[in-house]
This record gives sequence, C-alpha cells and structure tokens, in this order.
Amino acid sequence: MAMKLAAAFFLLVLFSCSVPEPSPYNVLLSGQPSIAGEPQYLQSPFVTAGDRVYLVGHQDGSFPDLGWHVLGEMGGIWNHPIKLMDGFSASLTATRSGNSFCLNQADGFINYPVGNQHHFTWNEEGIEVQRFQFVPDGWEGMIVEYTIANTSSVTKQLDFAFTGLVDLRPTWLGERTNMLDAEDEISFDKKVSAVVAKDKNNPWYVLFGSALKANDFSSNAVCETERKGLGKNGTLTYELSLQPGSMKVIQFFIAGSYKSEAAARETFSFLKNMGAIELDQKIDHYKQIKATANLIIPDKEVEQMYEWLKYNTEWLVRTVPEQGSAVSAGLPDYPWWFGADMTYALQGVLATGNHELAKQSIELLSKISQLTNGNGGIIHEVSTNGAVFNAGNVNETAQYITMLKLYADWAGDKELIIQLFPEVKKGIAWLTKTMDPDGNGYPNGNGMMEIHGLDTEMIDVVAYTQQALASAAVLAGWVGEPQLAMEYQQQADELKRKINAEWWNDQEKSFGDFRGIVAEAKPIVAAALVRADTLGKPWAVKELKSTEQKMKTYASGKHFPFVVYHNWVVNTPMETGVADQVKAKAALQTAKKYENPFGVYVTGIDRSDEPDSVVLKSRKKTFSYTGAVMTLPTGVQAVAAATYGATNEALGYIKKLQQSFSYALPGSMYEVSPDFGMVVQAWNIYGVAVPIIRSFFGIEPRAMEEQILLSPHLPDAWPEAAIDQVKVGANSISIKIFKNPEYIEYQLQQSKPDWKWLIDVQGFKKIVVNEAEESVSSTRLTRSGASLVVRLYK
Repeated sequence: MAMKLAAAFFLLVLFSCSVPEPSPYNVLLSGQPSIAGEPQYLQSPFVTAGDRVYLVGHQDGSFPDLGWHVLGEMGGIWNHPIKLMDGFSASLTATRSGNSFCLNQADGFINYPVGNQHHFTWNEEGIEVQRFQFVPDGWEGMIVEYTIANTSSVTKQLDFAFTGLVDLRPTWLGERTNMLDAEDEISFDKKVSAVVAKDKNNPWYVLFGSALKANDFSSNAVCETERKGLGKNGTLTYELSLQPGSMKVIQFFIAGSYKSEAAARETFSFLKNMGAIELDQKIDHYKQIKATANLIIPDKEVEQMYEWLKYNTEWLVRTVPEQGSAVSAGLPDYPWWFGADMTYALQGVLATGNHELAKQSIELLSKISQLTNGNGGIIHEVSTNGAVFNAGNVNETAQYITMLKLYADWAGDKELIIQLFPEVKKGIAWLTKTMDPDGNGYPNGNGMMEIHGLDTEMIDVVAYTQQALASAAVLAGWVGEPQLAMEYQQQADELKRKINAEWWNDQEKSFGDFRGIVAEAKPIVAAALVRADTLGKPWAVKELKSTEQKMKTYASGKHFPFVVYHNWVVNTPMETGVADQVKAKAALQTAKKYENPFGVYVTGIDRSDEPDSVVLKSRKKTFSYTGAVMTLPTGVQAVAAATYGATNEALGYIKKLQQSFSYALPGSMYEVSPDFGMVVQAWNIYGVAVPIIRSFFGIEPRAMEEQILLSPHLPDAWPEAAIDQVKVGANSISIKIFKNPEYIEYQLQQSKPDWKWLIDVQGFKKIVVNEAEESVSSTRLTRSGASLVVRLYK
C-alpha cells in the first residue's frame, strides 16, 4: 500500500514514454521499507535527516512557520548551530495556457527510512510531479529531486520555478555565544548557476541550484507564504519541454556552512557529483540498522514499530564538530541534547546495537557537564552552540551513572569506565551529601516532573539514586576499588529498604509523588486542587479535598509519602526494580487507573472520563502538555511490568504505544500520544526495545565478563520469536525461541564461541542440550559454543 502512488506514477511513465528519463534516486528506492501517510495529516510535519543537516516541513510539501523554542523558526533546513533556510517552494507554469500550479498541496506522502516523497497532481494540465528529498550523512547539505511527468496527449512547454526561502540565523541561545542574527544578502553565481546567500555580519552561507542551467533568477518567491526572520528569497526558473508520456528529472542541491563560503561551495559540488552514491550508501547503512538486533515476531505491527524506532533514533543523531555527536531529544523543537532524555534513549540504543552512538553521546554529555558543573552533576539541556540552559535536575546525575553501567554491560568498554569513574564518585557524593542536607538518605531537588513545588524529596530522584548506587558499586568493582564497591552496595541496599518502608502509601496502594511534612504538602495539594478544578475533574477535586482533611490528622513534624498528582514517576520504583514484589503488584494495578487507549497520563489527576474522540478533538484546538498521555510514561510502565514478570501486561503497554505509531507521521511516533508535541522523539525506543530484549528475550549482557545471562519470558501471544545479530561487546548473538505445551526450545548462536551462556533453567524438569540430556542440578545452565539448541521440559 505504501508504494501505491509511486508505483502507479512510474508505471504510467514507463509504459507510455518511448524514451524515458529515469530517476536514479527512485530506482535506488525500489524495494526499500516505506509507509504511506494519511490524507488527514498532510498538513502536519515530516522529517528527513542526516547527522549534520535535517529538514522539517509539512507532508503536503509546504513549509509553514513551525515551533515555539525559537517562535516559528524550528522548521525548515538546519545545519546546527545555524539555520540555512525556512524551506523552499516550487511551481509550474504552462506557457501556452498561462496556468500555474504550486507544489505545496500534495495529494500523497510516503516516508522512507532514508528520505521522503510527495506526490502532486495537476489535473488541469495533465501533469504529475513527485518530489523526493534526502540528506547525506556527514555533509552540510541535502538534495531535492523533482520528477515531472506529462500524462496528457499533447506536448507541454513549462516554466519550472524553484524558490529557496533563505533564512540564515543562529540556534536557540545563540546570543549567549555571540551568535547574533543579521539581514541576509543574496546573489546569483552564473558560473555554477546557483544562488549564493550570506548573513551580512556572520560567515554563514547557503548555496542552492541545479545541474541544469537556470534561464532566470529573481528575488521574488513563487507560492509565497508569510514567514518570520531576516531572510531573503532566491528563485531560479527553468524552461522544460515534455512530450506526451515523457518525464523530466530536476535535482536541486542545497549546501551550507557556518564557517566559510568555500566550505559551502565544496559541499555543493560534492552533492552534484556524488548524490546517487551517497543515497546508495545511506540505504546500505539503514539496511544494516535493520539487520542489527533484527526482531521477528508474530505481531507484525509491533515488529514494524520496533524496526522504525531504530530508524527514528538515527534521524535524531546530531553532529556538531565543535561539540561532538550525540542523540538529540526530538524534532522539531528539541534538536539539541538533554541529560534525562539521553539516559532513557541510550538504553534502547544499546540494546539495539548502536554502541558507538551510545559512547559518543556519553562523551558529549560528560564533557559539557564537567565544563558546566565540575561536581559530578549532569546537565539537563544544552543547545548546539554549547550554551547550557539548565545545569541539571537531580535525577539526571543518578540516571547517568546507571547509564554508564549499562553501557559497559553491553559494550564491554572498560577504558571509558576508567576514564569517567572519577566523575561517578563525584556524582555519588553530590547526590548523597550535597543534595541531602538533612542526611536522611533522600536527595532533595527536581526530578522528571516539571510542576511547581515538586522540588523537595521526589520519588523518581530517590528510586534512580538507589539504582545509581547499585550501578556505582559494580563500576567500582570493575575499576579495582572493592572497598568502595562494598560501601556503595550497602548504601544501595539500605536505600532500597527505606524506600519500601517510608515511601509506600498503603491507603493509595501507590508510592508517593513526594515525601515531606504537612506544611510542605499543603501548598502542593492546594495547587493540585486548582488544577483539577480548572480542568473540570470532579473526581480529582473530591480526592484532593479528602487528602486535605486527612492531613489535619497527621503529626505536623512527621514526614509522609503524599500521593497528590498521581504523576507517572510513582512507577519508577517498579521500573528500577526497587519495589518489593507485593508492593509492585499492587502499584502496577493502581497505575491502570491513570491510562487511556494510547498510554499513561503524565499527571494522573488530568485523566479524562470523556470518550477519547472528544478529548482528542478538543486538544487539537489548544495544544498543551496538560492532560497529556506521553510515550515516556507508557514506556516506563512497559519496563516496570516486564521487570516484575508481567510480560502480558508489558506487551499491552507496548501495544498502546503502537496505537500512536504512524498515527500522524508515517514511520514515527509522536512525543505526546497520539499526535502532539515532537513528531519524532528519542526516548520512544526505550519503552519498546528494552522490555522486548531485556525481558521478553531475557538477555542480560555481561560484556565485561564475556557472558550472556538468558532468562526469556515471552508473552502468551508469541508462541515463537527470534532476534538476530544482537551486539554484546565483540560478540554477536542470535536467539530463536519456540514454545509448545511440553517444552521451550532455545536456538542460540554467537560469533564468539568462547563466551559463556548462563541460562535460567529454574522450574524445569528435564534439560536437553544439542540432543543430549543434562542433569538438573542447578538453577542455571552454563555452556559455551558457537551454536546451541536447548530444550527445557516443563
């Protein structure tokens, strides 16, 4: 279905044209994964990206002002730390009739991992147009290709006009590094038949043009739309003659630089000569992404979502040589780097095999955090010019430490751990001493919830700190500090005990949003009441008033775990495995009250009792994060359920995520379910890849020890499943699982036969390995070898 428009278009041309002019790019795209968009979402954003440059526009082919971080400027073509263009427009004019047609109202959109296509139909003149664009990796530029087909029975003389909507301007927070926008200057270089533009006061350049010679240049825009900024227009016009059934291909090359005109010209020349080769290489790169940690399961919808989330992550790789290369948070408004977002996203990145991206991301985050804080604290948000907006929330330092441990588990990179372990020690000291002024074991400060007043002792900060202490203990052991490892582990064990004893609210069957005394809780409850009343949530108002009454009976100086907002972070003790089994089971059940068909509410008191169709319709009018169901809370809940063996429930949350996949942008999943916020978001891979790989397939990597622990727990709906080429250090493993009423069979392969499999065999009566029966003498079977077939009889 996805290729229907494109296939029909090219079949028409190929069978009706005696001497067709084939498009090399569309030939290369044949057979590549693709998903077609929905007509009702043509006026919504799409993304095509390389690691240096990316493009954001609308699926209908237009480029309206988008975004709020820099108001109206987050769309278009970006080469961070600068923007190159607000986009481009194109039109056709039939010289005989004088009719014109703007290519900004596409009737079809197809997304590929490597680029996108828009289809236009000019019925009046019998013309069909297909626009394709992609961004080569490693280069400061991109290529746009128009294929124009004459489907009529008469020869067409056409003027094709292409307008570059130049807007050279700095990234968000540019003023902090003396990046000040000025008016753009524009000219035409006849020698290369290209438009050259420069910011008047800065060495910021963009060039665009075609391999064809333009017949005319002007500063007037075709299909002009209103846009912000100090940019200029540059229009190139070409005369085309199309016989009946023929087609013409025009490729445009857009190149930029924030250093020099010479660099932009070099990129422009390279793209003109090497575009097809670059696209072919990009296709091969994405084939390798698919092949690595390749998932094969009965549920093809989940399988497809998993595959495309790997592609989504690649779209978000942002390389700025002065800063480094790392996975950014989301597009269009978060194209830079975040501490917390990285710590979630990289868990999925590691599991799906991109260990190098994880390392680069860790190095960038570590470098900027050390320069900014110097105390082990991890920054929250940094723009692509290196300007830090927020030096860090408390949870991010804890999550960073755990991320280092997980990185080493997957990659086996002891060298990086040794290099960064001094920062781990600083980070633990900062968490447990500096940020815990009363010495009760609970760091104070902001966690994931951006709600005023929630900055005392927060459940997510505490849960992630416990996890960080346990992770730091392992890291200390690896770097040869056994005494410190023991101290960290003792602290982790004690904090786990305290969380279960002092943060559990048995009346609510939930861990508290925060812990404090009545005086601290009163203004928070009052603010929640205002929110609930304003949003028209009578059930929440009633509950909060009841909480106010209960507080009157509490001892004034005693600390209590307060459940006020029912924020998603109350589930972090299950996500991290901190909660004991009884509390986890009860809390997971409580959490079901605060979800809808698309997932988990960010703030539980925002839950709507109205039909989802009514809620979605009203939200479209005035977008707000208030009342949001987001992919991260839903993903955390999938991880939490899977952590406690509730694989069917975990799959249920993954299926909720799948409800948002391709809902608006084909091949992607929005930040806010189903179609709000960022159109592609880095942390989405966390809630899908981690429970599937870590829990369903039961892979616990131990690359530092050259071991793989295996304890699969497939959902009931999956009688068989396979995952191929999972990277663990220098090893590559593949696992196939078959279930039947009598036994479970594991077919295991690895590229490093000396590595050990440690297989969980607890609860099985008979074990057969490579057709030889083994005695059941332990809860774990240890074997090495390139290939194993293990049958576990019930």
